[in-house]
Amino acid sequence: MKKILTVDLPGRAYDIEIERGLLSRVGERCRALLPKAAQVFVVTDSHVGPLYAAQVEASLTQAGLGCTVHTVPAGEESKSVERLSQLWEAMMAARITRTDAVIALGGGVVGDLAGFAAATALRGVDYIQIPTTLLAQVDSSVGGKVAVDLQAGKNLAGAFWQPKGVLIDPEVLTTLTDRTFSDGMAEVIKYGCIRDRAFFDALAAWGSRAGVMAHIEEVIYTCCDLKRQVVLRDERDTGERMTLNFGHTVGHAFELAGNFQDCTHGQGVAAGMCQAAWLGTQLGITPPGTEGEIARVLACYDLPTSLPCPWPVMEEAVGLDKKNAGGAIRLVVLEELGRARVNPMERFALLELLARRFGG
Repeated sequence: MKKILTVDLPGRAYDIEIERGLLSRVGERCRALLPKAAQVFVVTDSHVGPLYAAQVEASLTQAGLGCTVHTVPAGEESKSVERLSQLWEAMMAARITRTDAVIALGGGVVGDLAGFAAATALRGVDYIQIPTTLLAQVDSSVGGKVAVDLQAGKNLAGAFWQPKGVLIDPEVLTTLTDRTFSDGMAEVIKYGCIRDRAFFDALAAWGSRAGVMAHIEEVIYTCCDLKRQVVLRDERDTGERMTLNFGHTVGHAFELAGNFQDCTHGQGVAAGMCQAAWLGTQLGITPPGTEGEIARVLACYDLPTSLPCPWPVMEEAVGLDKKNAGGAIRLVVLEELGRARVNPMERFALLELLARRFGG
């Protein structure tokens, strides 16, 4: 059964459509969402392209949309300034105009890269998200945050650019490797941690990929709805939306330590959530035992509770966190499972605490 959520931002409202088999009808849906477009520029990657690009291109063409497919190498390294520049040039070579659109067909990397290209090419063209990983379906495709990485850290150059629509087909998740599925489960578990204790408990009870897939429409809908509610209250990430970054402050340090290759984003976030729970307990905010509860659910989905990170990398990454304000860090902590808050603290004080665990 089709499920629809509306992100009702003034002047930029769009729907999140969740339906099995939706990929076979993307042309029809994109034509409806893009009535003025003559053509679309589809960005995909070397993993997703061979699986779904031909099907999507055929559907778009049948719906009367000219189509150019541009494939980037799979992996975080494609979320770079260099790759973005190549994408701009390819869009110009395809003669994309301001009434045309970009389609992001892939996971979080493709969504971020294609979305940022759309936000900046010709001073902004429309784009549609067609997320194909669990992480992208439940989190990164919704909310309009698009970015590329810099050498200094993740997502440090970007924009807020809302899509015209998000088209989610849960059936594409069957082609994911277990590692990629687990990667997305980190963000799913995050939503339970920060906003819905009952959902957290359900994830603990389901306890496996098969258990989650038996409830996958409910899982995707719940996560997208929770994010939608936050985005409507804080689109520009100045207050409540920061709670969506639970686990990311230290998680990004783990990713930086591995040059964005040794661990996935989800693995970094998973380990980062445990560290955030520990930090919250040290600050007297998070109840003792919360870290253990999170760790037990992470273990069900083959996610780590900690990762190696040399102290100099930890210092560097925490200093560059996007949630900083002047010398203060806005650390996301749990008041209890299911309720998060932003806790501003001095950078030196946060590093003092982290040094107890990471040897600074």
